Amino acid sequence: MTKALQTGDTAPAFTATAVGGKYGDGETVTLERLLGHPVVLYFYPKDDTPGCTTQACGLRDAWSDFDGRAELFGVSVDSGESHQKFISKYQLPFPLLSDPEKKIVTDYGVWMEKKMYGKKYMGAERTTFVIDARGRIAAILRKVKPEEHVGQLRAALAPAK
Repeated sequence: MTKALQTGDTAPAFTATAVGGKYGDGETVTLERLLGHPVVLYFYPKDDTPGCTTQACGLRDAWSDFDGRAELFGVSVDSGESHQKFISKYQLPFPLLSDPEKKIVTDYGVWMEKKMYGKKYMGAERTTFVIDARGRIAAILRKVKPEEHVGQLRAALAPAK
């Protein structure tokens, strides 16, 4: 097992298809091309499920707090088509990254064994990484509760005093 990412570590590079927001129907993005601005990757289990919808709609409703402060992306293993439907259904203003090969979720250490109703399965842990303009991890929000995510992210992006 690899060492868990920590604040101050270099963020793992990624290449993925982004849909929604300024990326429309799909465009390849890389962490390298995003550097120079803070980047937020919020990992979530599955499009259009109750907790994930609460989390995404919370970000949508607080979008004015984040737009222009960081490049924000939701990340799941769902397909681009699934992301398009999720974005359209809830009018999400930010892009979602599709990771069906599970490379990004694995590299960031959020693909793990989970348990629900006594049944074990693999899935993405609800975790957010704030990456600074130089590509270093500035904050990690682990096991985020959907209804608390916006407040935690506001605090993580607040300028240091």
